[in-house]
Amino acid sequence: MSADKAAGGTDKMALVRDWVTHHVQDSNEWHPLPGVAIHLPDWLTLHGLMFIIASAIVILLFCVISKKNSRVPTGLTNMLEAMVVFVRDDIAIPNIGEKDGMRLTPLLCTFFFLILTMNLMGLVPIFATATSNIGITLGLATITLAVMSIGAIVVNGPIGFFKAFIPHGLPIAIVPFIFFIEFLGMFIKAFALTIRLFANMFAGHIIIFAFLGMFVVFGVVGAPAIALAVGIYLLEILVAFLQAYIFTLLTAMFIGQVWHPAH
Repeated sequence: MSADKAAGGTDKMALVRDWVTHHVQDSNEWHPLPGVAIHLPDWLTLHGLMFIIASAIVILLFCVISKKNSRVPTGLTNMLEAMVVFVRDDIAIPNIGEKDGMRLTPLLCTFFFLILTMNLMGLVPIFATATSNIGITLGLATITLAVMSIGAIVVNGPIGFFKAFIPHGLPIAIVPFIFFIEFLGMFIKAFALTIRLFANMFAGHIIIFAFLGMFVVFGVVGAPAIALAVGIYLLEILVAFLQAYIFTLLTAMFIGQVWHPAH
């Protein structure tokens, strides 16, 4: 009898492990419904598909559903415009300056809405969490790094770009050391963006599945874990917005520091 219970517990643990693996780890299968497996082509992974779907949702929202020609925006259009204005006036302009902030608002809005969409999709059972894939977050951070470096060269010129890594008044002897540290810091900032978004989204979902796994494995005894899972789930909704905001804010801050080092 104990052997049967052990076998049943092992099967339940395997079930929980499979769901965790499906939801936060990449694969070549999509399980939109229990017992339904869609095999993806070799060139497309599950998180890649989620990224494409999230991109399509953002494009649909702003190019089709949003009524740009409306004199008095209402409903969804009003909400989207309010969020765009927030990104422009509270993130882009204060950190990058009015001129460059206006120029980079479309990029920052793309980051914000795309990350937010992927985060929220990860809370829907039929989807997976693309932002729990370090490859996805690394790709977004690489764009930030490219804008930081290439953009700074365009704005300040090659000499101005490298001079920004040498604070004024330093003794000549330590200039090479400080230059190396400051230059390396630009890459560390991009790495921090990668890890911050990935780790927060990955950890939150693992905690939810850990609580749900307690109920699956232990049955009624583990029922209180469901309430904890629901609480973490509600918190994850807030985290979805918060992480999109933090990534966008840090991107604006990092770009502003490299483009306008004097400020």
